Formats: sequence, structure tokens, C-alpha cells
Amino acid sequence: MGKWTGSTGAATLIASLLAMAGTAVAASEAGDTTYGPRLEGFDYPHPVRTHAFESQRRQLEMAYLDVPPTGEANGRAALLLHGKNFCAATWEQTITALADAGYRVIAPDQIGFCKSSKPEGYQYALAGLAHNTRGLLASLGIERSVVVGHSMGGMLATRYALMYPDAVEHLALIGPIGLEDWKAEGVPYQPVEQVYAAELRTTYDSIRDYQTAVYYAGEWRPEFERWARMQAGMYAGPGREVVAWHQALTFDMLMWQPVVYELPRLDVPTTLFIGVHDRTALGRGAAAPEVQARLGDYRALGRKAAEAIPGAVLVEYEDLGHSPHIQAPERFHRDLVRRISR
Repeated sequence: MGKWTGSTGAATLIASLLAMAGTAVAASEAGDTTYGPRLEGFDYPHPVRTHAFESQRRQLEMAYLDVPPTGEANGRAALLLHGKNFCAATWEQTITALADAGYRVIAPDQIGFCKSSKPEGYQYALAGLAHNTRGLLASLGIERSVVVGHSMGGMLATRYALMYPDAVEHLALIGPIGLEDWKAEGVPYQPVEQVYAAELRTTYDSIRDYQTAVYYAGEWRPEFERWARMQAGMYAGPGREVVAWHQALTFDMLMWQPVVYELPRLDVPTTLFIGVHDRTALGRGAAAPEVQARLGDYRALGRKAAEAIPGAVLVEYEDLGHSPHIQAPERFHRDLVRRISR
């Protein structure tokens, strides 16, 4: 298991005021950015392709990135599964690191997210998203791959590995949610309409504040702005109701389809990458104070999960939060490439 540990004078006061002013300006500018319901207007770091298929009697499009190796090709593929508040584009630095290491990298936007279709009346299930993703890889002629999942993508990657173990060379879970059953821990049921109303109140400021506290261990840097603007722009754009509704539906999916009880059934090489400052817990705000206090303890959750998954390796980051691949990309990607290359 790897671990990392991560006088007030006039000049200091002036520097602090200037930094605060700069943050306020950036927030104001970011709050004016708008994107379409399929993230129209936001540029991805690589050409966006679409996988057309039928699901639940609807013709759908799954957007994805397919990036060839830039280093010496190793004949292997890596599938990257994004989180709930993330998109394929958020993997930008991970794509670069893996392509440089010789991997062909596939990074889809799941149905209901980002540049993919958001069909009315769609019944969301982790197994369904895994099935859709397997169909994408099959269409590309990819039988086996390394599977890397972050946040919700970690939960989806777990379901994918349970359904298609022969298609998974290595499972890499980065701050995966679902390492605890929130409803069993005491988070009350919230009707989808209630979650939708809360989603509609999402702003750039609320996104930035949440990401600072949970994703980046209390730290905010200019390079994080792009991803906050990406998310906020969808909520501020002309498709805000569509985006908020599908976010509410997928929240419901995650709350009621836990994978934590099936971790002992995983039968693929697995590495957990955990930032111990992570405190992610769905529905925490609706729970009683004593429940809120015990949820999302990722130091404990990561260690418990590593014990439950046969042969799993746990990599802990003492100074990082929910998104180590964004907060400390060089260090994290060195660890990722080392683990999946074994």
C-alpha cells in the first residue's frame, strides 16, 4: 500500500486581498458561461465521435473519445469512466498519460451526461450503462481493456467488471462512490422531483465551493476552473431543465443500486486510489446530523473495500481529495501507469 503525506504583515494581507479579488472575478466570468444540453459550445481535448445504438426503444448517441497511442504502442486499450459531475473531457491529462504509455484510450460520455443523448423517460441502471459501454467497445473491436473509473465511474466500473470479468485486464478505481450503502446508513429517500428542484439551484459558486472542499482537499487552483465552468455552464444554459432532470434520475439510480455488497465477488486485478480528504456521500445533506458525521470517511472506506476485494491493492494519498488525477496529475498518473502495467 502506497501512502503520501502530503506572521501576518501588510504584504501578506495585500496578497490575500488580491487573491480573493482574482477569485471573485474568475467566478463572475465563469458564471456567465453557458453550454447546451449536450454540452454544445464546450471543446473537448480530442475529436468527439458518436456511437449510435438503440436502447429502450430509442435511438441514442453515446459521445466518446478514441485516442491512439502517442508512445510506443503496447497493444492494450484503456477504458475511462467519468464521474457524475464529470465528462470524458475531464480525463484530459489521464488520456495524455496513458497514450504516452502506449495505450489506446477510450473515454465515453455515458447516456444522460455531457455530450451524449439525454432521452426522455429513460430508465437508468448501472447494469444498463455497463451494457451500453460494452456495446461501444464491441463496435470498436476491443475485447479486453484496462478499466479506470472515477467517482460514479468507479461504481459503474465495478458493475462492468462484475458483468464482464473476462473483458477486464485491470480495474482501477479512483475515489469510487458506492463503498457504503447510504440508504442503509440512514440517508432518507428523496423523491426525484425533490432532487430535481435541488439540482436547479446549482450555481457556479455552489459547484466551486463543493469541489474545493471535497475534490481538492480545501485547495483551489486556476487549472480547476475549466471543469467548474463546464459543469456550471450546463446548468446555466438553455437545456438546464433537461440537464437537472437527468442528474436527478441518475442520483436515484446511484442511491438505490449499491455495489458495496458485491465487492468480494470481483475477480479481476484491482487497485483502489483513495484521497483520504475525500468526503463524498450522496444524500448527506438530507440525513440527520449524526448520520452526516459518519458518512464519506474515505480513509476507512478505502481500507474496508481493499479488504473486501480479493487481492486488491490500496494506494492512499494523505494530502488529496476526491480527484487525485486532477489535483496531483503527475504523481497520480505515475502510480496509475505503474499499477496497470503489471
